Amino acid sequence: MISGLPVKEKIGGAKTIKVAPFRKHVRKTTPHKHGSYLELIYLSEGSGVHTIDSVEHAIETPLLHVVRQEQVHSWALESEPNGYVVLIKKAFFDNSIDYELKSLFAKISRQSASRINDYPQVSAILQLLVEESADQNETCLPVQEGLLKALLAKTMQVWLSVNTSPWLEVQGVHQSFLELVEHNNGLKKSVSYYAALLNTSPQSLNAICQRSLNKTATKIVSESVIAESKRLLLYTSLTVSEIAFLLEFTDASHFAKYFKKIVGTIPQLFRSSGN
Repeated sequence: MISGLPVKEKIGGAKTIKVAPFRKHVRKTTPHKHGSYLELIYLSEGSGVHTIDSVEHAIETPLLHVVRQEQVHSWALESEPNGYVVLIKKAFFDNSIDYELKSLFAKISRQSASRINDYPQVSAILQLLVEESADQNETCLPVQEGLLKALLAKTMQVWLSVNTSPWLEVQGVHQSFLELVEHNNGLKKSVSYYAALLNTSPQSLNAICQRSLNKTATKIVSESVIAESKRLLLYTSLTVSEIAFLLEFTDASHFAKYFKKIVGTIPQLFRSSGN
């Protein structure tokens, strides 16, 4: 989304999906994000903390964590982990003609972290995906899509069995809007900018988001700007003025007022407090 944060790339070239066992030697990592893919992390064993966008998630296995490409995360593991990591580029779904697969992915990608159960079935599907993703032959794509669809469907089923919060339905115009906010090159504060890209009016986009997501497009953009502001304040050495420039505020003073109105404190104090 915006440069200035450490970026790690674990899947390169034309490859659009990669599935591998979670590296057992991992204990601590520095805060970073991934520039071109979403990461699904499944752990059946392990303990410690996984921090996503400065929110600490205690590791209570079995679990599934979702890290979107704009998010910053880090690990502080206290014991040997066991599980899998699934890296998926947007192109994987763009090239798919399976609408249900795209819908499942849209739903799960809006989640963050949760415990799940029925992990033997999840592990079995993931192991098959490891074997299939090692081969990039085009004939393997239908198998990869089928296994990923089974994984997402099973994950959703077992996730709902232990979580009372509803799955966020993401489709249509508001899905496209969320994708633009998260993946468009350069975060914009203007709803009008996104409405124009979607061939609709700001009023219509606000109404669609309010009806579908229970919050306006203006609120969603504001949340994204603040989330990116926090990442830049916590995980980079950029000055407040430089961050204001990156986020297209007129000056540092305007950015500070905007930030304080929503967060309750000025950017400098937020940075110094470390939260």
